[in-house]
Amino acid sequence: QVQLVESGGGLVQAGGSLRLSCAASGRSLVTYAVGWFRQAPGKDREFVAAVSWASGSDTDVADSVQGRFTISRDNAKNTVYLQMDRLKPEDTAVYSCAAAQNHRGTTVTRANEYDYWGQGTQVTVSA
Repeated sequence: QVQLVESGGGLVQAGGSLRLSCAASGRSLVTYAVGWFRQAPGKDREFVAAVSWASGSDTDVADSVQGRFTISRDNAKNTVYLQMDRLKPEDTAVYSCAAAQNHRGTTVTRANEYDYWGQGTQVTVSA
């Protein structure tokens, strides 16, 4: 079993940047596809970005964050990152990372395909 802990959230002005980290313990993340999701108050959880297992050669990002957010992984640190640039007020949400096993070489964009979830970190973007 793998445990996930997110960090790096906070309050930032519009146009600013944050880098979220998803640190894993218990098992190596190298054999897991990893994704980031977010949920704003009163809204459904939505997919943000995903990276494939191992080298992470495949990535996928939602249209709403395309060109602003980048996902990457550092297997040596057992950590996946979400670099968020040019943040907008509508990016305000709780961001959670998740890990999916048995998805070799692909990204996973559907929440119900993930096996493990972190507790989330709050990101607030002020206008």
